[in-house]
Amino acid sequence: MTRPDQDAETPAGPSERAFVLHPDITSTPDRRDAKAGLEEAVALAEALPGLEIVGSEVVGLRAPQPGTLFGSGKLEELKTRIKAADVGLVLVDGPVTPVQQRNLEKEWGVKLLDRTGLILEIFADRAATREGVLQVELAALSYQRTRLVRAWTHLERQRGGLGFVGGPGETQIEADRRAIDDAINRIRRQIEKVVKTRALHRASRAKVPFPVVALVGYTNAGKSTLFNRLTGAEVLAKDMLFATLDPTMRGVTLTTGQKVILSDTVGFISDLPHQLVAAFRATLEEVLSADLICHVRDISHAETDEQAEDVETILHELGVGDETPRLEIWNKIDLVPDAAREPLEVLAARREDVLTLSAWTGEGMEALVERVTEALDGVRTETTLTLGFAEGRQHAWLHEQRVVTDERQTETGWEIDVRWTPTQERRFGDL
Repeated sequence: MTRPDQDAETPAGPSERAFVLHPDITSTPDRRDAKAGLEEAVALAEALPGLEIVGSEVVGLRAPQPGTLFGSGKLEELKTRIKAADVGLVLVDGPVTPVQQRNLEKEWGVKLLDRTGLILEIFADRAATREGVLQVELAALSYQRTRLVRAWTHLERQRGGLGFVGGPGETQIEADRRAIDDAINRIRRQIEKVVKTRALHRASRAKVPFPVVALVGYTNAGKSTLFNRLTGAEVLAKDMLFATLDPTMRGVTLTTGQKVILSDTVGFISDLPHQLVAAFRATLEEVLSADLICHVRDISHAETDEQAEDVETILHELGVGDETPRLEIWNKIDLVPDAAREPLEVLAARREDVLTLSAWTGEGMEALVERVTEALDGVRTETTLTLGFAEGRQHAWLHEQRVVTDERQTETGWEIDVRWTPTQERRFGDL
């Protein structure tokens, strides 16, 4: 039986033959398992339509060579293999300097993308909203400006990739710095307009008396499948990295009767380009304002602990504080071998903020709904507010939020007992 989230379709049309290299630099402290790194790099490459991955390998290095990344012997060995495979594109899973890129492309006679370039290309292909498209273009231009080795003709294209892979500008080497700066400034002005619109939307949502629950996690952890299971929506759920890019929000009534706004967000990944961390800060504002964050983990993945650390690091970079309640969801428990499953479930049972489930089979969903309800109720605090008659807008807002438990009119205004979440308290303070 094929899992719905493993039914990734192969794009139609001509494809570029690509080879994936994962440099394993032995001098790097606390480096990750090279085999797992290569698997993720191949999955990244497969997430970009139009590529046919014809080979991949781990390349051991003591230290990167300044001019060519690889040593002369390995350089020649890879050249022979690349030519034999009739490869047109080489993907290097790591940073490659502009000098290294030029030298490798000249030596091997291919186009070359490093990890940052590939992730930007995938994001450009997946962006669906106006803001998503603009944020990707801004990140790509910032990246290209530091390299000046690729054309920026993708700005004239209506949709699809960034022009790194194929396209009319692929052989253009010179880039006009002033033109790129002009384009960056133009896009920033457009983003400012979009951000203002988003602020109005957030103000509208602030009037909705429902808490926001944000799903976050490493890419391909199963967030969209869980989102679909909880909401009955049909958000794209594929066994593919970055299947979800733009945020999706939906109001839903849980089986306990609790009404919430559920937000599905872009998946995180290790070594996320810093341009994208900055560019997508606005896209992830739902996480910053969430009443509850559900960190979804693929507990069956060999590097699930390392992935969890990456997610926490990016949340910290985004400014998500520890005061926001968290639940850790160990998803895909159905894929864990029986011998390892029981110890995991015992470990999860010892922690109040962890539970195991399978978004695909539905196992553990009832427990999740109950835990979400408990978490939202548990963070509410009670206080008494004193408002004057002139503060009618604040008075109306409290009732719209349905946080008022008792109210007494005084000579000058109202004395109001409220029970609210920390997020509602912050929103009230901003009125």
